[in-house]
Amino acid sequence: LCWKETSSPSLGKDRADTVIIGGGCVGVSLAYHLAKAGLKDVVLLEKSELTAGSTWHAAGLTTYFHPGINLKKIHAYSIKLYEKLEEETGQPVGFHQPGSIRIASTPTRVDEFKYQMTRAGWHPTEQYLITPEKVQELFPLLNMDKVLAGLYNPGDGHIDPYSLTMALAAGARKYGAQLNYPVQVTNLKSRSDGTWEVETPLGIIQAKRIVNTAGFWARDVGKMIGLQHPLIPVHHQYVVTSTIPEVKALKTELPVIRDLEGSYYLRQERDGLLFGPYESEEKMKLQDSWVTNGVPPVLTFKKQNIKDLAVQDFFLFLRYGIIHAGGMGKYLSDWILEGEPPFDLIEVDPNRYGKWTTTEYTAAKARESYGFNNIVGYPKEKRQPHWFYKPGDETGYKPSFRRTNWFDPVGREYKQVMEKVGVIDLSPFGKFKVKGTDSVKLLDHLFANVVPKVGSTNISHMLTPRGKVYAELTVSQLYPGEFMLVTGSGSELHDLRWIEEKVTRGGYKVEIENVTDEMGVLSVAGPYARQVLQRLTNEDLSDSSFKFLQCRHLKLSNIAVTAIRISYTGELGWELYHRKEDSVPLYNAIMEAGQKEGIDDFGTYALNALRLEKGFRAWGAEMNCDTNPLEAGLEYFVKLNKAADFTGKQALKHIKEKGLKRRLVYLTVETDNVDPEGNESVWHNGKVIGNTTSGCFSYGAQQSLAFAYVPMEVSKVGQKLEVELLGKNYPATIIQEPLVLTEPTRVRLQRKGESPKI
Repeated sequence: LCWKETSSPSLGKDRADTVIIGGGCVGVSLAYHLAKAGLKDVVLLEKSELTAGSTWHAAGLTTYFHPGINLKKIHAYSIKLYEKLEEETGQPVGFHQPGSIRIASTPTRVDEFKYQMTRAGWHPTEQYLITPEKVQELFPLLNMDKVLAGLYNPGDGHIDPYSLTMALAAGARKYGAQLNYPVQVTNLKSRSDGTWEVETPLGIIQAKRIVNTAGFWARDVGKMIGLQHPLIPVHHQYVVTSTIPEVKALKTELPVIRDLEGSYYLRQERDGLLFGPYESEEKMKLQDSWVTNGVPPVLTFKKQNIKDLAVQDFFLFLRYGIIHAGGMGKYLSDWILEGEPPFDLIEVDPNRYGKWTTTEYTAAKARESYGFNNIVGYPKEKRQPHWFYKPGDETGYKPSFRRTNWFDPVGREYKQVMEKVGVIDLSPFGKFKVKGTDSVKLLDHLFANVVPKVGSTNISHMLTPRGKVYAELTVSQLYPGEFMLVTGSGSELHDLRWIEEKVTRGGYKVEIENVTDEMGVLSVAGPYARQVLQRLTNEDLSDSSFKFLQCRHLKLSNIAVTAIRISYTGELGWELYHRKEDSVPLYNAIMEAGQKEGIDDFGTYALNALRLEKGFRAWGAEMNCDTNPLEAGLEYFVKLNKAADFTGKQALKHIKEKGLKRRLVYLTVETDNVDPEGNESVWHNGKVIGNTTSGCFSYGAQQSLAFAYVPMEVSKVGQKLEVELLGKNYPATIIQEPLVLTEPTRVRLQRKGESPKI
C-alpha cells in the first residue's frame, strides 16, 4: 500500500468522447467502467492528484445494507467488484470482509429491523435478524446490557479508499482510458453542435459529453455553465486508537458495529479500533465558508447524485460513501452507453431539486440529513401534511410501523369523498405546455398511447428503448397542436429532461414551457362534485355535456380554469388548473359553494386508499424503469398497432412474443394492526417469490390491500400467498381487480341496467 501514483501534466489529445472532471474514487470508477465497456476516448482530468479530495480521508466502510430498495443494488455491485478488483488489475485494494452488525437497543428499533428484513427478503444479498447471544458471539468485546437484537450482513466490511482508487485507475488505463493530472479545468463552453469545449491551462479538449465528479469542487464546475448544484461539505471525523490488548488477542477480525442509538460506527483497525460519530443536527458542523468563499484548491471531506440537465450531455455524479463508487460508476456508464438508466434510481437524481434549493435551504437540509443518519426509518415518513385534523383527533406527527394516529382521520376523509365531496390541493404536480408544428409528431413518438383529440385527455406512458416505463403523464390537447402534460410532483424535472432530450436529438420544431410554478391545481371529487361546481359556472357540467376525460377552459366564480374531468380517486371529479395567485379565492369559492353538501378537505393518504381500491397503478411503485407496461397491466394504454414507431415499441413487441415471466397481481391481506405499504416480501411454499409494490388499509372492504409482482405460475385469481410484515407472514389472496369500480364504469353499468360493485 506504500507505492505512489505519479503523472506529468499533459492533455494527450484535443478530442474526447467523454471528459470526466475529478480524480476521486467516483471519477476513476466511471473511467474504468466506460473504458471496460469499450468506449474509446475516455479522458479524466484531475487538478492535483488522484484521491486528493474526500476519498483519501474516507473510512472506507462497505455494506450490502441500505434502507431503500434501489441503492441495495448499487451496494451489492460495489462489493462484488471490490472482491475481484485485485485479481483483475494486479493492484492490492486492502478489502476486509468481517461482516457488519447494526445494534437494536429499543423495541422500536427491533420493529425497524423486522421491517427491513421483509424489504431485503426479495433481494439476493444475505441479511439476518440475530439474537443478542449471536451478537456477542460475533463481537465478544461488546457491552451487551441494552442489546435486544442485531441486523447482520455477512460480506460487509471496509476497504482502503486510496488503494481502491489506484486499482480502478490501473484498470481504467488497462482498458484504454486516459487519466491526466495535474490538469485543472478552468472553463466549460457548450458549442452549437451540442458538444463541449473543456478549457485547461494546457489547451482545449472538445468533448461529446462531460461528467462532473469533482466532489467538493462540483459546485465550482457547475457554476462554469450556470448551474447551482445544491451541495455543501459536512465535517465528519473519525478516531483511530492505538493498540488495544483485547483487540490484539483476537483470532479473527471483528465485524463492523453500527450503534444506531449512539449514532456511530466502529470497526477494527489493525490492533486497535476506528470509530466515527454522526452528530445531531445541533452539534454537527458544515463547512459553510467553502460555499460562500469557494473551496481551497488543495485540501481534505463528503456527498451523492446523477444529472443530465437541460444543458445537453452534462452529467453530475457525486457520492456519499466509498460503497457507492463502484456501483454508481457502472450505473452511469450503462446510462451513457445505452441511453437509459439500467434501473430506477430517482431518489438520488439531482433533478428532484428545483429553484427552491437555495444555499440556505441546502445548509438546513444537510444539517437535518446528516443528523438523521441513524434515526429510525419509519414507513410513510414524510415531511409534509398528509391528513387533516379535527377536534377530538390525536394530534402530532407520530410515525409508526403499525396503524397510528392518522388511521381513523384518513378513514373519515375516505368516507367524505365516497359519500359527499372533497377537495385536495395537487399544485405540486409537474405541468408542461407543448406547442409547435411538430407537437403531435413529437408526442406520438414519445408516448405509447395515441395522441388525444382536441378537448380530450388521456393517460400516457413514456417508455425507454428497452420497453421500461420511464414516466406516466396525463396528456391534454387544449387547442389544435397545443398540449398540457401533467406528471407527479416528484417527477417534474426527471420527465422534462427526457422530453427535452428527445426534442434536441430528434430536431422537433416545438416549444416546451415548464409552468409548474405558475399553475395551481385543485381537485374536487365525490358524488356531489358536479352540483357544487355547477353553482360556480354557466358551463354545462352534465355527464352528456362534459364527459369523462374531456378538458375545457371555463370560469368558476369568474376565475379562469382549465378543467379536466379526471380524478385519481376514481370517483366523479375534476382537476382545476389555474393561475397560482387564484388558488386561495378559487378554494374559498368552492368551499362556500359546497356548504350544503358538507364539503371538506382530504389528503394524500386518503387519495392513496381510494386509488388502490380502484386498481390504479402509481409510477414509482407499480411501474418504473424496472418494469415493462405489459407486466404492470397497462396494456390498455399501450397502442402497439398505432402507426408511429414510439420509443420502446420494438422492445415491447419482443417482450410480448417471448411471454411474461411475472405480472402485477391484486391482493387482499389478512392482517391485524399493520398494513402493507410496498416492497415487502411475498412468500409461497416457504420461499420468497415476489414483492409488494404498494398497499394500504381498504376502508371500503375493511381489510388490507396490496399490489405485488409474482411469477406467472402463481398469478391466477384465488391463488393463496403470504405477505411478510414485521417478522410475521400474513395470509394473502389474489383477487379480481378492482375492488371498487370507478364512477364512470358504475354509471355505464347502471345505464345498461346492471348493478355495479362498490
